[in-house]
Amino acid sequence: MTSLYFDHALLPDGWARNVCIDVDGRGTISAVTTNVENAAADHQGRIAVAGMPNIHSHAFQRAMAGLAETRGDSEDSFWTWRQIMYRFLEHLTPSDLAAIARQLYVEMLEAGFTSIAEFHYLHHDPEGRPYDDIGAMSASLAEAAAETGIGMTFLPVFYANGGFDGAPATAEQRRFINSPEQFANLVDRVRNIAGNLEDAVVGIAPHSLRAVTPESLSEILNLAGDGPIHIHIAEQLAEVEACIAWSGARPVQWLMDNVGVDEQWCLIHATHMADSERVSVATSGAVVGLCPITEANLGDGIFDAQAYMKEGGRFAIGSDSNIYIGVAEELRLLEYSQRLRDRSRNRLTASGSSTGRSLYDQALLGGEMGSGRKIGRLATGYRADIVSLDGDHPAMICRHGDGWLDGWLFAGDNRVVVDVWTGGRQVVAGGRHHARQAAIQSFRTTLTQILEK
Repeated sequence: MTSLYFDHALLPDGWARNVCIDVDGRGTISAVTTNVENAAADHQGRIAVAGMPNIHSHAFQRAMAGLAETRGDSEDSFWTWRQIMYRFLEHLTPSDLAAIARQLYVEMLEAGFTSIAEFHYLHHDPEGRPYDDIGAMSASLAEAAAETGIGMTFLPVFYANGGFDGAPATAEQRRFINSPEQFANLVDRVRNIAGNLEDAVVGIAPHSLRAVTPESLSEILNLAGDGPIHIHIAEQLAEVEACIAWSGARPVQWLMDNVGVDEQWCLIHATHMADSERVSVATSGAVVGLCPITEANLGDGIFDAQAYMKEGGRFAIGSDSNIYIGVAEELRLLEYSQRLRDRSRNRLTASGSSTGRSLYDQALLGGEMGSGRKIGRLATGYRADIVSLDGDHPAMICRHGDGWLDGWLFAGDNRVVVDVWTGGRQVVAGGRHHARQAAIQSFRTTLTQILEK
């Protein structure tokens, strides 16, 4: 049993003072007691909030962050960025991925992300052949998670085609490709891998409508079991136009009409939806996974979060291409994108309410749903994923309650995060992850070898 004491903590029913959080040997919160004076605890801190789930990540892309920022001869877009990504991963090995993911997860934990949903599609060797262990790449992710302490939702990706209507995959995509039968073997192996981690969950991720056929999509969906199902959808206008040319329907419309989308689903990006599609998603119970920094970096467009939230839609946040890691920055950019479009302020909250609190609460709820794990609340029975904030940071001085969230999300950065626990185990102290130095050394060696090939 571990006891953590905080002067202030954000509980499901609001801010509380003098809070003691007891954590059992499995890493689960066993009791939350308020108004406890001078608690004899294993740790005493000032401001505690639930750790933020990261709903969408491609870990290997952290190593190529900043390498696609030179303008090409043609108009740069997601599609030209993708060609750079293909070239980057040509020689990536399982050990390379372990080093990259370790560095990434250290950064995530130091930023206040306490769990990750890995949308992982880099499965095979450079020639497209399965490794002797078909889950070798997923095992590398598990290794990094075990060493850093981040909570894991594994989302092995089913990728079979290079475009709509069953177009063949390209040579650059050969490391991603599986048949439905091969994918079933991969999912079984990932479940075995996940069994060696505490509280890990396995779902599945059909990559996108352009990477599957209706028949293969139907064939693999039952592999999810009770786990989450994630899919890239409607990220790019070119994708929307190609889907219409293939099926006569927009991507989200096709998915809603042909698949039983419900609370088990997380629709990644969903940037370009018609009004009817947006309402359909909001009422389905599905979560939309938003990645504002990546969506801005790739020039995807602006998700209509204001209308979606008014319709009762749920969202979570992710770091996707991992070009920059920050809880505050993802939520800030989500709000700012609405302000820039509408030329107005405080778009994603109700009148008289804190925007920071609204964003944080909504992202915790959506993150819990999309991760398939009991996380995102400082409450009995939930995983003890806890972030302690620095009340002395300039963005936090003379704030209180929801003002701390407004200060962190709109005036602060990762330095506001001072201590982090995952499953009741402290992994960040004084703003530094315990494995930071080893992770950066390994990352430096790995990246040097990759870029010199």
